Amino acid sequence: MGELLVSLVQTDLVWEDKQANLRHLEAQLHLLKGKTQVVILPELFSTGFSMQTTSLAEPMEGPTVQWMRTMAQQLQLIITGSVMIEEGGQCFNRLLWVLPNGTLGQYDKRHLFAYAGEDRHYQKGKKRLIASVNGFRVNLQICYDLRFPVWARQQPKDGRPEYDLLVYVANWPARRRSAWMQLLQARAIENQCYVIGVNRIGEDGHQIYHSGDSMVIDPLGEVLFTQKDKACVHTITLRQEWIQKVRQQFPFLNDADGFELLV
Repeated sequence: MGELLVSLVQTDLVWEDKQANLRHLEAQLHLLKGKTQVVILPELFSTGFSMQTTSLAEPMEGPTVQWMRTMAQQLQLIITGSVMIEEGGQCFNRLLWVLPNGTLGQYDKRHLFAYAGEDRHYQKGKKRLIASVNGFRVNLQICYDLRFPVWARQQPKDGRPEYDLLVYVANWPARRRSAWMQLLQARAIENQCYVIGVNRIGEDGHQIYHSGDSMVIDPLGEVLFTQKDKACVHTITLRQEWIQKVRQQFPFLNDADGFELLV
């Protein structure tokens, strides 16, 4: 069965300074050349969780997306993370899944964090993105989406689950770290999949502290990796064989309720 090498980049972000963030992340990415297949960056990795969309948002042809394409091509790996994107006069918190050949998938954050005013500056997405790599199907989501389990819930088709890995990129504050960690485990257990959450560390421009707590969780809810408060780059091997073994031994998804997402 297939294996997938995934690297999590947990880092501090320089507030609203794209050049500083991209320089730092580029150095981290070069260390991963030949050692991984997928690199996951935090939410809004080039700016931090800013509402300054008028001055900071870029078009899809802008420098940050081009940087992702260049890095993916040079290092021959997939890069994913979310970026502040302007399109058609609207702004999106957009996760990009960038392949080495320049092809990309995109997912616009569905659940906007109204508590911080995100809904006043960004438009919500209407479609999920499930990508594929090395026989793994990957459901890609962003931060606050984690609190809404129906958006992530498996919808098996022909007896086969939709995806094998659920990814959340985030700027999740330390004051709510307990919810972050427990909800990530819950998503893994209820969907019988690996779950990876990649969060930033450090203080943002509003003096809100982030403890990281990036995690890798297996389909039984067991924590395979987590790190609090420190910057780190962690690479882990995910195994398709283990997913299949768990689903065969505990065929709970067969008993799940059918439902339809209304967007």
